[in-house]
Amino acid sequence: MHLIGHQTVADRLPWPRLIEALREEFAAPRIDAPPRQVLTIPLPGGGTASLLMMPAWEGGKAIGLKAVTFFPDNAAREKATINAGYLMFDGADGRALAAIDGDALTARRTAATSALAADFLARRDAAVLLVCGTGQVASVLAEAHASVRPYREILIWGRDAEKARARAGALADRGLPARFCDDLEAGCRRADVVSTATAATVPFLRGEWLAEGSHLDLIGAFKADMRECDTAAITQGRVFVDGRDGAMLSGDLAGPAAEGAFRAEAIAGDLSEVIQGRAGRRSEAERTVFKSVGLASEDLVAAMLAAQP
Repeated sequence: MHLIGHQTVADRLPWPRLIEALREEFAAPRIDAPPRQVLTIPLPGGGTASLLMMPAWEGGKAIGLKAVTFFPDNAAREKATINAGYLMFDGADGRALAAIDGDALTARRTAATSALAADFLARRDAAVLLVCGTGQVASVLAEAHASVRPYREILIWGRDAEKARARAGALADRGLPARFCDDLEAGCRRADVVSTATAATVPFLRGEWLAEGSHLDLIGAFKADMRECDTAAITQGRVFVDGRDGAMLSGDLAGPAAEGAFRAEAIAGDLSEVIQGRAGRRSEAERTVFKSVGLASEDLVAAMLAAQP
């Protein structure tokens, strides 16, 4: 069995290659993936953590299983809140083929999926990107989005200003037009695309800040007790999702639904429907929202690429 580490995953999953592989899967799905299982783990000192199990398979080709832990209090201890491992098996005979760094795999497939959605849903003239967050996924979002749009300006905001400033500097050193954003409201009002990847449990982004014609990309809040945006950010736009089954379990949609302000029937389309041309942006003025909860099929697409020498 091969061990595939963080750097190898990054090297084998350049953005154009990964985004194209995901586009092909969403355009003509081949992978089966049951709903992920989320287990609550009580912690000795109080509080809880989560364990997520995400299997997927492509008949006769590959079988994959990702295990993810979510420890929300890790941020206060300067540790990653999300950690993951991925196992891949031969789909023809069941042999264990590879153990893959799940953190790198998750970050890259998540950012690539969001960039893919933005490529279809954001306005063609989108020029300003705002990234909210400084964690593992947020750290690669700007690169992924910049691979599908020639952004004139990339703003980086985070609740930890020093981390956000450092992230903006690192991106600028790699040639991206990135700079630190110290005013979230002002950044939102300027941005054509806003992409958020945080562990927030209370909304920090308000719909009234989002510009006409903007695209909002929501990645955090994968559980019902987490939220990144307020209800107005959802109800004022047309909402698209990566997969319908898990989307309504995410706080950013479950919260407005509990308030009676949003229903599952209001989802304008999933990513397959968008890429197949059956759903999408209808005008330059409308606001679009993409709620990503992460699909096991995305993991297997990325894992099969990462396993190729």
